[in-house]
Amino acid sequence: MTTEISAEEANKVVAAEAANDDDFKDAVEDEEVEGDKTFEVTKEELSLIRAELASDFPDDYNYLSDAYILSVASKPYSKNPNVRRPLEYSQEKLFHVMEWRQEEGAPEMIDLIKLANGPEADVEDPEKLTKAKALVYTLNYGSMYWHGLTKDGRPILWVRTNRKPWYPDVDAEVNALIAMADAGIKCMPDGVTDFVCISDASSPPPPNPTFMIKMLKALVKGYPDRLNLLLSAPISSIVQFVMNLLLPLMPGRLASKVVLLDTAGIKPKLSELLMHGEEDIPKFFGGPCDHDEFYPEESYCENRGQGTLKFDWYGMVERLEAAKKEFEESKK
Repeated sequence: MTTEISAEEANKVVAAEAANDDDFKDAVEDEEVEGDKTFEVTKEELSLIRAELASDFPDDYNYLSDAYILSVASKPYSKNPNVRRPLEYSQEKLFHVMEWRQEEGAPEMIDLIKLANGPEADVEDPEKLTKAKALVYTLNYGSMYWHGLTKDGRPILWVRTNRKPWYPDVDAEVNALIAMADAGIKCMPDGVTDFVCISDASSPPPPNPTFMIKMLKALVKGYPDRLNLLLSAPISSIVQFVMNLLLPLMPGRLASKVVLLDTAGIKPKLSELLMHGEEDIPKFFGGPCDHDEFYPEESYCENRGQGTLKFDWYGMVERLEAAKKEFEESKK
């Protein structure tokens, strides 16, 4: 398969998109501090941050768990890694995350899925319905879903690149990613603040620079410190093409979390990573677990309700909640 855009053209598009977004550049610079060193955050400071968020974002402030707020506030200061971030700095960083969510309409994404799963006659806002249906059409590809946890309790987002469309609705793809991310974050076990992404990159579509930069912006601006690890296999010319475009734009800490493996290397890595070891490895990576039983291709799916949703969204959430419960009980 060949790409439909040259490396030079793609670089120009991606670089222009990034250069025109000052908030993105600031977020990237903020994430450049290396190392795992953390500092103490007092209960009083946590309460102060919580109060500020509740005041500024009364309808969405509970989205951020105490564990995540502490993980952000306890990190080293980018201007002096030997001290903790100033409290005001952490407050501003979290404010920007919540502001991004508000601007992108993140709090309503999961509600849009419910809207598109119901009868159209009950919807009074046709523009909202159009947005909801576009989001659900993207989910219906079955190209990404949560399934299972790692041994340390991180939810796993699986990406099936062979199911991605060649000509994506970029806004709908990003909205679907936001809805997915929020669903996974809501199902995190206590104390867990990040997730793992595993990509089957055996047959990816041609790169779409606009989608790539919007996806990266969403990750950096809307979900900082949420990605713990991204595994992708097998390595192909298209995957290398994409990474060559995105890696120069990524914060160093984010870039270090991307691991490309060949077909032989992915299976032992998954056995080491997944909660039940080898029995959790999916068939498309040579294991026994049949993901297609729950997440088949769209042509094998029926409508879930009275609308256009075919993807098993609610079953996915139930299974992830069950995995969370199993994990938490195993730690008692």
